[in-house]
Amino acid sequence: MTKIGYARVSTIDQDFEIQWQRLQSEGCVIVRAEKVSGASREGRTELATIIEFLREGDELVVTRLDRLGRDTRDVLNIVHECEQRGAFVTILDPHVSTRGEMGHVILTVLGMVAQMERRFIKERQREGIGKAKANGAYKGGKPRIDHMLIRKLHGEGAAISAIAKAASCSRMQVYRILKK
Repeated sequence: MTKIGYARVSTIDQDFEIQWQRLQSEGCVIVRAEKVSGASREGRTELATIIEFLREGDELVVTRLDRLGRDTRDVLNIVHECEQRGAFVTILDPHVSTRGEMGHVILTVLGMVAQMERRFIKERQREGIGKAKANGAYKGGKPRIDHMLIRKLHGEGAAISAIAKAASCSRMQVYRILKK
């Protein structure tokens, strides 16, 4: 039986060091981590690798349920895939495991709570943005790509690939910006 830890944070600014340390202290011999949203399973390659790697008797360990996912259906699908491989899922806070029948019930309820929490967060965010806009304080998100640099390089005849590399973005983003 191998304990495999999974750590996830949503944004580049966040750090999964605390999750990493907790998973190692719980006896995880392997810890995989990624910086990606938990809203869906899309783009979560480390989680997919872990699930593919799981063998009978192994245990997938996460610090909190929302690290596994924020959508009830996704969480239940992940648990089901692990069980199909003969593995268990353990959440450390609160301590819940699929080893027992009650663990499934608790995970389902916790998954629904995580999904509701995500909806509440989005609603509060929308309300805050609405108030800030009404007060003239909302300026929108910070631009992540230098549009002026892209237009300048394009005007100088630089290739799209070279522009994308210089602006640290994809070619598709360059095309979108130039199309505006």
